[in-house]
Amino acid sequence: MRKFVVTIALAILSFSSFAQVISLNNDEINRLKTQIKNDGQTKKLYQGFEKSALNDLNETPNPIDTIRTEGLLKGNPQKEKTRLALADMNKMFILALQYRITDDRKYLNKCAEFLVSWAKINKPNGDPIDDTNLDKAIEAYDLTKNDLSSADRKQVEQWLTETAWAEINSKRMKAGRATAINNWNAHRLKEVGEIGYTLNNQYFIKWTIDNLKSHININLNPDGTSLDFRARDAMHYHIYDLEPMLKLAIMIDRAKGPDFYTYQSPKGSSIKKSVEWLIPYINGEKQHEEYVNTTVKFDRDRAKNNEPGFAPGTMFKPDLALPVLKRSVYFDRKQADLLKRVNHNETDWQMVLDEIQREGKLTK
Repeated sequence: MRKFVVTIALAILSFSSFAQVISLNNDEINRLKTQIKNDGQTKKLYQGFEKSALNDLNETPNPIDTIRTEGLLKGNPQKEKTRLALADMNKMFILALQYRITDDRKYLNKCAEFLVSWAKINKPNGDPIDDTNLDKAIEAYDLTKNDLSSADRKQVEQWLTETAWAEINSKRMKAGRATAINNWNAHRLKEVGEIGYTLNNQYFIKWTIDNLKSHININLNPDGTSLDFRARDAMHYHIYDLEPMLKLAIMIDRAKGPDFYTYQSPKGSSIKKSVEWLIPYINGEKQHEEYVNTTVKFDRDRAKNNEPGFAPGTMFKPDLALPVLKRSVYFDRKQADLLKRVNHNETDWQMVLDEIQREGKLTK
């Protein structure tokens, strides 16, 4: 049955005709090339990126059959094995983007080696906290899909399709389970959406959009708080919930879909309200002691394991909100100054890429 579902899904895919919304598209790649050539800061950042790409040409893929991070404490052997293997994700992305910047096929070939190695060995288990680690691999495929061999495309697309179906059919999203409505579901929707837009799988896209509407209604509150914040008493989990929703909202916007940043659910909740609720804690107007009243045993276990940031009463640090600010500024340029301040007026390579995408939104 699984093979039949995968076959049907693969049959409706369209490789080269679908615009790239997960990664930089052709126009954005060209703008990046121009910026590298003409802007000193970008050129300097690119030099570090280029060095990493050259180093990655000499690396060997290290795929694992099952990604295991969720629910495991720091120091757990399975978690450590996964951590080492997941270094491949960024290597794939670096190789893919360097190929698009240089058109040098040695980067494409090495990226394909990594992608296919993972596609052959990794088996999805329907756990979104584990699968959320695949983002950079999906983006690497999105950057290179039109130039890979048909055999490599088929292998990678089958892997990604199986991953999406595993999430959609996961026991972890059955009605009545907390993992069907909390941050797990936000990461689940983001992952299925990423795969859907990368493969141009309209079923996955529609499923994601329909479920994002219900997630915003159930998980976010009209006052801006989230189900995760109330359960964990931690900004950490409010942020961990919002980041995948923002990333998904950006994908949908780039695909010319609905504006899910401002979308209001039937009860009046929205991603925008939940981001704005967080702002006073980022700019220092308000403070919060994390995990004091958490209802989740795993939070207490991590505190006992002396994992940084999880001790009850730990003060929330604004820089922990950078993942949200880096996404939300795509929709609200007024947050750019706050982003710079929280990031100590520094710019990294990923921020350059994010800005290229934001410029694309402004020129629509």
